[in-house]
Amino acid sequence: MVATAATSAFFPVTSPSLDSGAKNTKFGASNLGGTKSKSGSGKLQVKANAQAPPKINGISVGLASTVGSMKNEDNVPSAAPARTFINQLPDWSMLLAAITTIFLAAEKQWMMLDWKPKRNDMLIDPFGIGRIVQDGLVFRQNFPIRSYEIGADRTASIETFMNHLQETALNHVKSAGLLGDGFGSTPEMTKKNLIWVVTKMQVVIDRYPMWGDVVQVDTWVSASGKNGMRRDWIVRDSGTGEILTRASSVWVMMNKVTRRLSKIPEEVRGEIEPYFLNYDPVVEDDGRKLKKLDDKTADFVRSGLTPRWSDLDINQHVNNVKYLGWILESAPLSILESYELASLTLEYRRECGKDSVLQSLTAVSDADIGHLGTSGGVECQHLLRLENGAEIVKGRTEWRPKHANNLGTTGELPNPAHASS
Repeated sequence: MVATAATSAFFPVTSPSLDSGAKNTKFGASNLGGTKSKSGSGKLQVKANAQAPPKINGISVGLASTVGSMKNEDNVPSAAPARTFINQLPDWSMLLAAITTIFLAAEKQWMMLDWKPKRNDMLIDPFGIGRIVQDGLVFRQNFPIRSYEIGADRTASIETFMNHLQETALNHVKSAGLLGDGFGSTPEMTKKNLIWVVTKMQVVIDRYPMWGDVVQVDTWVSASGKNGMRRDWIVRDSGTGEILTRASSVWVMMNKVTRRLSKIPEEVRGEIEPYFLNYDPVVEDDGRKLKKLDDKTADFVRSGLTPRWSDLDINQHVNNVKYLGWILESAPLSILESYELASLTLEYRRECGKDSVLQSLTAVSDADIGHLGTSGGVECQHLLRLENGAEIVKGRTEWRPKHANNLGTTGELPNPAHASS
């Protein structure tokens, strides 16, 4: 049917020729009538009913002889050019262009469906879309480490890891069909103006990937008490399966209008409980109490920190990844240059808005402050607070000498053989 339509577009239907119509036309007497010149008028007069003279110069002239003589005249142009096979052919360039366009479009679609990467570490989730695995309870997504996600050490930053964790959490909710009109909120949560807020985050980093590596992030949710939810992550090297990072977090609900914490309504519980996985936390809960910091107990203080518009999420509060960056603002340069972050524990106390002004405080443990630059590890206490003293985030970080996890020797660059294995 498509071929018929395309053919008719390029092969128009032939109309009846003028010659065939001329065969059916009768020449009346008026067509062959004589003329008579009227003296003095200078005008040509034609008699409508004049009869053709039977003879001209002694030769009989009739209708058939007149028509025959007209056909034999070479200098009389025809009314329309004769239609031949050649001038009935279509414009083949237009036809070929249309066919080429169709084939190119079909080839592009086929390549998208049949795309196969050349690298083995890109075989899983090549487009970074993510997918549900393990009976529909675990979400998996791959991330390539891009050039703008690495730091001075040529490895991914801790903020990059945290962004990957947040991205997979939201994509998990979306893939499960539970994403409402909010930042990870379900449809029932949206109806009740509820949002998720994180109260505690624990992260353990065994090794940092480098530029060009591809990491595979798995995440799932579990129950945490009566009114909380726990979310866990495992980050692996997609090529070797080596575990790079483990993280565990606790989330509760907050009313985005009143900004107060809320219990989990039964309607919301019915949405999320089918996706709970009964699994132990991947990071054992650190029950040690975080020390209280103030101007007297802190070793380093950074003041005047303010949120930018780009630091706000769609719930109009500062993204929790930004808090980590502010905490590290007060970390001493000697630690940042010689150590890498091995683990962190963050406890979120309250949110801050776009008009908040904050202070970042850091205290290095008494046992480590006199041994910075040695082969041992370092532990720090952190506090992020408003200028009026209200606590935003409290934290603890543990640091190890750079590259010690690869070669056991401080200050040496990692062996490429170890990095790729």
